[in-house]
Order: sequence, then structure tokens, then C-alpha cells
Amino acid sequence: MSRKLTKAQKAKRQQEEDERRLREEEEARLQAEKEEQERLEREGKEKELERLELKDLERREDELNELRHLLENNHTAVIKWKTDAVERAQWERYTHCGGIPDPAVQQDINTYISLWRDDPEVNISPVLKQCNLALQLIEELEGLLRDVTDPQEGQKYQEGLLHLMELIHSKHLLTTEEILKGAGADIDMETGNMQTAVKDVNISLCLWANLKKNPRFKGLNFEEVGLGFKLPKQLAVSNVAVRILHTHYDHLSLLARMDHLTLHTPSHRSLAGGEEDPADINVPEQQETEGEGEVKEDSETQQQSLDAEVQSIQGFDGNKSAASLQSRRSSLQSAEGRGSQIQTQMEALDGPFSTLSAEGVLASPRVQLTMMDRSERVLVVDLMQYTPLGGVFYYDAFHLPPQAHQVNGWEIRQLLDKGLQVFPYPMEKSNLDKNEALTCPPVGVSVTLPDSVVFLETPQVARWDAAGKQWRMDGITDVSYEEAEATISLSMDSFHAFVLMQDTYANFPFQSWELRPLGQDSALFTINGALIDLSITIQGNQCMLQSERERGLSHLIGKWMSGPVLQRAMLNAGINIFVNEYTDKYASTCGKDPLTEHAAYEQMALFASACAFSWSKWNAKCEAGHLVMQVCEHHSPALVPKGSWSLYLLGAQRSQKLKITEKSEAFSPEHYPGSEFHSTFIHMLQDNMSTEGKARTRVSDYLFVDTVQSLLCATRPLMYS
Repeated sequence: MSRKLTKAQKAKRQQEEDERRLREEEEARLQAEKEEQERLEREGKEKELERLELKDLERREDELNELRHLLENNHTAVIKWKTDAVERAQWERYTHCGGIPDPAVQQDINTYISLWRDDPEVNISPVLKQCNLALQLIEELEGLLRDVTDPQEGQKYQEGLLHLMELIHSKHLLTTEEILKGAGADIDMETGNMQTAVKDVNISLCLWANLKKNPRFKGLNFEEVGLGFKLPKQLAVSNVAVRILHTHYDHLSLLARMDHLTLHTPSHRSLAGGEEDPADINVPEQQETEGEGEVKEDSETQQQSLDAEVQSIQGFDGNKSAASLQSRRSSLQSAEGRGSQIQTQMEALDGPFSTLSAEGVLASPRVQLTMMDRSERVLVVDLMQYTPLGGVFYYDAFHLPPQAHQVNGWEIRQLLDKGLQVFPYPMEKSNLDKNEALTCPPVGVSVTLPDSVVFLETPQVARWDAAGKQWRMDGITDVSYEEAEATISLSMDSFHAFVLMQDTYANFPFQSWELRPLGQDSALFTINGALIDLSITIQGNQCMLQSERERGLSHLIGKWMSGPVLQRAMLNAGINIFVNEYTDKYASTCGKDPLTEHAAYEQMALFASACAFSWSKWNAKCEAGHLVMQVCEHHSPALVPKGSWSLYLLGAQRSQKLKITEKSEAFSPEHYPGSEFHSTFIHMLQDNMSTEGKARTRVSDYLFVDTVQSLLCATRPLMYS
């Protein structure tokens, strides 16, 4: 039985209920006021957005026209400057009487090749001098191939290039044979064998002739050139000569690439400073002909003396190809007649960017496993995933030519009509002693890493497959890398040409980047890569590399050169920060729209004398159609002060300043209070720039703008950071 509440208890309960009701009413009132306030704020923001969007739409055509005018003026000036430069270079070549043929004239190249082929000179010094001239012509032919528009012209250039490469290799063999013929007259008193090393600007040559046939001989190091080899007993007692030829250039990888390429016509630059994307042109396969001017070996001696790598040159019959220079495919469409559907300049690009590979041509197919003899799985090197660096090491064994004998004052020498002969290894059973097993141990070789190359990781090794015109990673064992001594040693099942390779995209993705002005028409572009940091100073149309790492880069650091030249030099040195059409297959990206991205680079270049631009972590957080970067006006060569940066959001339709900072907890597209919307990035930046800053942007040199834009398009930091 429940107790009856007292009057005091009833009064207290009633009071509590009244207080609760009042609290609920107050909370409901406050909630209603809050919702009303939020509604009013939301409506206010919507009205403000409508006002800003309407204002942006009203001035969009004027802003687009102004941007188009700036881009057109710069583009026209750059084209004129480049055209004049080409004409000057052609005139200088025409007036220069140096006996150097014009690689663009097929008859001149054919005549040069024919005369050099028939030249009986075999002494190494004059031959190397001629080889260096031929290498210069090959480099010029590569440049012509990059720019060729006519497939037939491209085929002629490529034929000349192939003939020159073949001839250089054959001349190296002839000089090798000449030296080995006189091995008996140049015996080392300590070892009883002949050993010599020759170093030139483009090659290092080591030769060893086994005259003593000492079974205890293990190997030899040519310390002066950083090369060495090891031989098994079978070869130590054989009539053999060993050659290690290090060419500081790489013609074999060029062959591998050319074997799988189609010819690309150079893109036509748009008025916006970009290029339209051309269709690929398939070039008919080269057919073997014996027409006028064709270079062929005219004796069985030369045919049989060529190395495996030279045989690959003779056997080449793939598609003719070339790659155009960095492709910036974009075009600005007129704003007239598009009404509310008007598109900004950010819709100018119709495909990914394209740049040169390490050898100045587009790359070969992907890594693939091929079947050899239906059972052996062979790893074929993908020349986009890996880049050969430091040239090619040709490791060869030859039959030692007959040596001269002195008899009664006469020099008697047996003459062979087959030239220098390759010594087969593994050896055939008939060449082995009766009691000797058929097993042939591997041959060893060691090299010092070239001082003109940077290996960011442990070098990979690949050997040349002449039949397949490709690099392979099988048949190589006991690879040992000594980082402190910068040496690498390895063993192979036979004598092969081999290269040292590095992951092409080892330095991707970038950790951060910054582009800041150093003065009028001068800027510093810094990239903090995955494995190495570097900076490029831009002054007008010249660039200079800077890096704390000096080994392998001493020939580049502090040297002024044009953007394309620096790009090729960096790639050849193993420093790749440049993007091609395959990069996204191997490196992670932010997945941005290339149209928006390219338009950003165009406008960043226009304002690079007055504004600093930098990486933002929010760029990877926003959607693919938008970009985020940090920007601030900056005129001093000093570092940008902390706290000076502002965040900007770029899209295909408009740009805006963001309310968030780099330290915000989450990404928000909300615009900065008091700021406006603009159809172009440069007009968005101008809202917060000083009069001096705006004046700087209007007097920027067209070559500086073009160089900055080219560098940004080649590296694509907004995509690969």
C-alpha cells in the first residue's frame, strides 16, 4: 500500500515539473532560434554565392579574352624566336666550312658513310676521332627524328642513324684487331701477357692478350679505367684475347626502342601555348635494298667480325619511329557564341602530356615474360620501367690473331681472311682437353660506376640479346654492389654486352614542390623527390641545376643550359623528375583532370615573376576536377615567410580563394570570406596583389614564361606530388 504524498511533497513535485517544462520550452525556443539563424545564414550564403557567380559570369568573357591575349602574344613571340634561331643555326652550318656533313641531307650522309667505310685507317687515335664526329651526327639525326613530320624523311634519317651506329661498332672492332695483331710486341714483363687501356671522351677500351697461357691466371683489373675481369681455367690456358669496351653512350637501348615504335608527327602549338594532339602515323617497315648510297659490308671478313650487337643493327627491320619533343596539347576555344555554357581555358588539353625518354625517343613495351625454347622463362627488360645509365659495357672474348715472328731480319705474319673471330664460350666439347669436364664456369667482370651518373638505388644489371634486340636479366649471377667504393661485380654464363639500370620512376611521387620568384624573369623551381631533392634556377630561357648531391652531377650542377638540353642531361645522369605518357602506369598520382592541370601551369608561368606557388596536402583530398595549391605574392629572392601562404582552389569553370589553411583538420571548398570568384586563376590572384606585383606580371619576358611553363608541363607537380 503506497504512502500518500504530503502537501509539501506535492508542491515540490509540481515545482520540478514546472521547471522541466520551462527548460524544454527554453531549449525549443533556442533550437528554433538556432535553426532560424542557420537558415538565414544559409540563405545569405546562397544569395552571396549567387551574387558572386553572377558577377563572375558577367566578367567571364572579358577575363578569358585577356588571358587569351596574353597567351597568344607570348606564343607568337616564342615561335618567332625559335624560327629565327633555327634559321641562324642553318646559316651558320652553311657558312661553316668544317667538312662536317649536314645530317638533314641524305646524299651528304651517304657520301660521308661511304668514304669512312672505305677508309683503311685502323690506328686507334684517328679512328676514335672519326667516331666522335659520327656520334655528333647521330645526335643531330636523333634531333631531326624527334621533329620529323614526313614518314619518308623519318625513314631516311633513321637509316642514316643505323648505318652510322653499325659503322662505329665495326671501326672499334678493326682497331681492336690491329692492336691484338701486335700483342707479341707489347708484352708486359711481369705477367708475360699483353694488356693495355685506352681512354677517350666517349669510350674506355681495355684489351688483354693471353700470350703466357698460365693456368694460375685468375683475372686482371685495369685500375686506370675502373674495369676488370675474371676468367675460368679453360680460358686461362686458351689462345684468347679479352676486350672490355665501355661506350659512354647507349646505342643498343636506342635499337630496342626503335624496334617497337611508330612515327609521331610533331604537334602543332595552339594559340594558347599548347599543342594539338596529332594522330599516330604508322611507317612501313624498312625493306632491305641495295640502292644507291646504301652502306653494306663488302667482305666476308667484316661480316664475320661484327659483334652480336652489330649483328642486331644489321638485322633491324622494325617500324621507323621518332618521338616529338614534350607535347603540350591544348587549345583555347573562343568565348564567343557559347552563352551560359562557356568553357574556360582549362578545357584546352585533350590528352596527357608527353616528354622525351632518357634517349630522346618514346619507350618500348612493358616488362614481359617470353618463352625461350618452350621451357625457359626469360625476363625481358621494360625500357620504361628501367633506364640504362652510364653507357654500355661490351665484354667480349676473341681468338688471338696470329702474332708476327722475326726470322733473319724479316717479320713473318700469318694473314687471315676472316678478320677478328669471336671466341665461343661456353666452349664446345672438341675444344676441351680429353679429361676435362664439359662444365664451363661463368666469367666475371667488375666495373666502377661512371662518375657522370647518379644511382639512387642499387643498380640492376641486364645483358643484351642480339637476336631479340632487347635487354634480358637472365644469365647473370653473383651480383655484388659496393656502394662506398661505387663498384659492381657480376658473373655471366658467357660474354655479353651489359648495362647498369635504375628504376625510371624511383624519384616518384614527389614529396613536395615550390616555385618562387628570384626577381623579374627569374625563379627557383624546387622538387623534393622520393629519393633526392633538387632545384632548378630559371633565368630567361636558361636553366641551372642545383643539388646537395655532387657525385654523378658535377658536370651538370651550376651549368646554364636550355630547358630541353637540361632535361636530356638530367635523364642521362639518372635524375628523372620528368613525366611521359607511361608514368602513371608506374608512379602513383593524384588523378587530376589534365585540362585543368595544364591551364594552371600556363597561368602560373605568367605570374612566376611575382608570385610563389607551392604544394598543398589538400590537392590529393579534393576531387579530380579541382586543384589546390598554396600561393602568395613574393618579390624577394629570400624564402617565403611562414604564414604568408593562402590556399586556392582551381576548377574548370572558376577559381577561388579557400577559407581553410594547411593546418585545418579537414578539407572544405568554402571560399575565403570577402573574396570573389573568377573564371581564370590569374584574375583570382590579382585580387590580392599589389600594384608592383601586377606590373611585374605584365612585363614578363616571353622566353621566361615559356621556359617555366615547359618545366611545369614536363614535371607535372600537381599530378605527381
